[in-house]
Amino acid sequence: MALDVTDEDIRAAALQYVRKISGFRAPAAHNRAVFDEAVEAVAEATARLLDGLEVRGAADARQAAG
Repeated sequence: MALDVTDEDIRAAALQYVRKISGFRAPAAHNRAVFDEAVEAVAEATARLLDGLEVRGAADARQAAG
């Protein structure tokens, strides 16, 4: 991953997004499956995004620090 972001950070951000968009902090039982699927889909898309990003100068900064 290009940035220092954990899987927990990604999941928390995905959950926050789905809560905001859906208007539900905790969905009713009949909406739980679709809510959880949306959180997972957003988390996967976010992980792909972060994996694909190139942060210029990051490798140079790591070499200089180490």
